[in-house]
Amino acid sequence: MDAFIQWIGGLTSSRVLLGLIGGLIITALNMIGALAVLVVRKVSDRFLDTALGFAAGVMLSASFTSLIIPGVEIGGIWPVLAGIALGALVLGLGDRLVPHKHFEKGLEGLQSKRIRGVWLFIIAITLHNMPEGLAVGVGFGSGNIKDAVLLMLAIGIQNIPEGLAVSLSSIGAGLGGRFYAAVVGIRAGLVEIPLAVLGAWAVTAMHSMLPYAMGFAAGAMLFVISDEIIPETHRKGHERFATIGTMVGVCLMLFLDVTLG
Repeated sequence: MDAFIQWIGGLTSSRVLLGLIGGLIITALNMIGALAVLVVRKVSDRFLDTALGFAAGVMLSASFTSLIIPGVEIGGIWPVLAGIALGALVLGLGDRLVPHKHFEKGLEGLQSKRIRGVWLFIIAITLHNMPEGLAVGVGFGSGNIKDAVLLMLAIGIQNIPEGLAVSLSSIGAGLGGRFYAAVVGIRAGLVEIPLAVLGAWAVTAMHSMLPYAMGFAAGAMLFVISDEIIPETHRKGHERFATIGTMVGVCLMLFLDVTLG
């Protein structure tokens, strides 16, 4: 792993380009998950809930080990707390105002008859993925390559079951066949690339904003975990399995952070 971290850091001295590379990697892993729908004929709801619980655990741990704690070390507690609050507020407003539709919860946000149903699903998934791309970009923009690579791997790993879950859910929602379901999963994850570049550029151009940006990315991810992922995994009676998945995800990221630190 140390060799991989050194390899990533040696690709370029530009933090923005590293953010682009990170965005491409996590998007590629999302694509792998989405394309898996072409060969995976059936997956139980219990497995999907467990996998998404694992994704939530990975993101939860990474929010602290790769964003919040380093942000506090750089700028102190108050900028990070302000960023967390702002990140949660922005995601909350987006969830309330932007028209979108969840596979389980249904319609949310301001209603619009001009937007096709499939796009309402894609918008929902895009809102979900935006904090992940931003977090990777902010991580690389901070200049701490080790933490940035760990964060990239954490988000990339959890993108695989997420991509598969999105594609399978789109089939269950009657949005089309397996090929179109894979396209839906891939298309919704593409937003992570420009957000990663934006995050890296923002903190590189305004280094004093770094602890605020790290808090913002963490707050946005924590909002998604609590408001979207965990409730979705607890809707079909598989709460215990989802919780086990979450615990495994947290422990895995803590193990990686300590052993690679």
